[in-house]
Amino acid sequence: MLLFFLFPLVYAGSLNKGDSCSQSNNRLQYGTFQFWDQCNSETYCSADGICEAKGCRRDDFPFGYAQDSRSIPNKCSQGQFCPDEEDQCLPLLVLGSPCQLNRDDQCESPTNFAELSDQTGRGQNVNGSVCLNNVCMWANETTGSPCVVENTPYIAYGFNGEFINIVSRDNCLIGLYCDGIQRVCMQTKNLGTACNADKECQSWNCLASGVCGDSAAAPRQFPVYVYVLVALGIFGGMFGTLIGLFILHRKQRDEEREKRVQYWREQNAFHQNLLQMRETAQASIRSLPLNTGTISVSRDGASSEVNAPTAVNGPQKSSGLRHYLADDGSSEFDGPVLLPTKADGHY
Repeated sequence: MLLFFLFPLVYAGSLNKGDSCSQSNNRLQYGTFQFWDQCNSETYCSADGICEAKGCRRDDFPFGYAQDSRSIPNKCSQGQFCPDEEDQCLPLLVLGSPCQLNRDDQCESPTNFAELSDQTGRGQNVNGSVCLNNVCMWANETTGSPCVVENTPYIAYGFNGEFINIVSRDNCLIGLYCDGIQRVCMQTKNLGTACNADKECQSWNCLASGVCGDSAAAPRQFPVYVYVLVALGIFGGMFGTLIGLFILHRKQRDEEREKRVQYWREQNAFHQNLLQMRETAQASIRSLPLNTGTISVSRDGASSEVNAPTAVNGPQKSSGLRHYLADDGSSEFDGPVLLPTKADGHY
């Protein structure tokens, strides 16, 4: 958290507009060569020793300003440049004039700048002009011609910690490099040729093995079998997923089906038991002895005497409560029904 608050102080000073400052403290930061002064990112230290609002900018989105800020200064017009201090726009510098580190844009371009301009995007020059050792030059030296070289050590960071990355720049034509020992322009080397620095290779990539390798920005070319294996892996993964889901769901369906079959078997066995109980009860009722007088019960609850012969000889005996079966066509309440009968005028 402390480093987060210290970051603005490292990139720029902390003094606000109107505060006192000293230009003697202006410097390039070690390792990055970033310009630094005592004033904050929106002001610069003037010759009067006071932090003043910046008068120009180099970037489309300058550091330290809000996007909707109305105090963002304008960029310089054509034929001018904004120095590192960003105090005011200045006219381009003629050949041999002093310039700031890596500020090729501060130097005036030659008349044939279209032929000398770097179109590779590697920043070898700006419109054919280059600032080397703080002096404006033109990048127009040919093969075998004496050249000027500038080596700047930057601090870089890797997995094993910090290391020095030396950037070498010269005033040779594009496609040439300035030999550090002979100090003459030489032709850049092809792939596989022995090298000592990136600038010696056409690809700008000198491998650790000491030969020129492919450009770091070059696309990788893979054999056809790699694409075939990747396609097989993709389709194999898709079909494998589908088959796995099918097997998993089929197992779940089988389990659910077995549960339903077991439930049906239990219900069927229960029904069979009920039917057997009903048949047994009906058979038991039919096997009971019947009296001479029989009363049948109709479905609507009315009773009538069926097959009731009249005894001629001897007195009639009262049988009391007798068993009669009333069938309403359903099996819900099947069983014997006790109904009273009338005998000798009494119930």
